[in-house]
Amino acid sequence: MDLRFRRSALVRVAPFVFFMAVLALRGHAPTDGSWGFDTRWLYALQAGGTALLLALWWREYGEISRQTWLTLREALFAIAVGVAVFVLWVNLDAPWMNLSTASTEPFVPRTATGGLDWALIAVRIAGAALVVPVMEELFWRSFLMRWIQQPVFESVSPAQVGLRAVVLSTFVFVLAHTLWLAAIVAGLAYAWLYIRTGKLWAAVLAHAVTNSVLGVWVVMTGNWQFW
Repeated sequence: MDLRFRRSALVRVAPFVFFMAVLALRGHAPTDGSWGFDTRWLYALQAGGTALLLALWWREYGEISRQTWLTLREALFAIAVGVAVFVLWVNLDAPWMNLSTASTEPFVPRTATGGLDWALIAVRIAGAALVVPVMEELFWRSFLMRWIQQPVFESVSPAQVGLRAVVLSTFVFVLAHTLWLAAIVAGLAYAWLYIRTGKLWAAVLAHAVTNSVLGVWVVMTGNWQFW
């Protein structure tokens, strides 16, 4: 394993690790103001810090920075998959489909008077729609799935990824989400898009559509448990 491989893995893993570390911090942060600020704003640190890391290493992500953009057909297909995943995600929420974890409390962007805090909502949706899809697809699909197939993952084209790598990477993806059945569907859908098109942007776009539509739906319906 040469130095180049270690760096290639680092720049794809580090943003994910940072995001999950701040998520854990949010899970232990008090909501009574005892830290001297509204700890819901830790999400801005979570998304903003991750975005900075992605920007810092952007040129090293050849699968997105130098890849041919999606054709219209591929883009429309990715959008359709993203919407389908959203529909399934909000319906696959029965108690037995929900993992019991020490996750954070639902993100509820309401003011002290009960109104909606639009600044918090904007930060949350922007992070979920613009930062998370890039960060997660670089980690789960571009790195982990290909690494399981072959440790020198950069030499693995999406078409070379086998069933074992798809299943194992999706299994780990599920462990990072509470709605396990919905996560299986999403993980397999995004992996299939990446393999089918050979372009990580297809998975990123589908993931972004899912998160965007979910965010708007959550705000409109008040189903904060999905946040």
